[in-house]
Amino acid sequence: MRALSITALIVFALDQLSKWAVVQKLDLLQRGEVDVIPPYLNFRMAWNRGVNFGLFSNSADVARWGLIAVAVSISAWVLYWLYREKAGVLSMVAGGLLIGGALGNVVDRIVYGAVADFITMACCGFENPYSFNVADIAIFAGAVGLVLFTGRGTAKPGPKRRKTP
Repeated sequence: MRALSITALIVFALDQLSKWAVVQKLDLLQRGEVDVIPPYLNFRMAWNRGVNFGLFSNSADVARWGLIAVAVSISAWVLYWLYREKAGVLSMVAGGLLIGGALGNVVDRIVYGAVADFITMACCGFENPYSFNVADIAIFAGAVGLVLFTGRGTAKPGPKRRKTP
């Protein structure tokens, strides 16, 4: 559980620090867009009131608090699941990535009413119209890690079969 806690804390801190630095200090709220490494990396301010790619966007408080409840519930379930499974270090790190990112976005929804997204990437003639943040990267990496690193050795052996001559 130590690896999960440390990872979640680091991800949460990096997410909140990056949002503060870019949104407040770089004044992305007023500037709207900053070219970092054009055309590959840009900061574009976007407020996401929904889930991935703005799905289920709604300015109603019911949707906002519903998404907060879902994120906290999933985080609690992942924590319980990994604890119960007595998962290995890689699984705990993956869980920490997911939980730290989810809680980073929860704080945004509580404080701002929406998630602050600002990273936009493009490559090879493809211009990505969507923005994301450090928490989103961590959530994605954590979910992939949980798929890859959990569930090993937990399957119960089936009945033994007799070999026929």
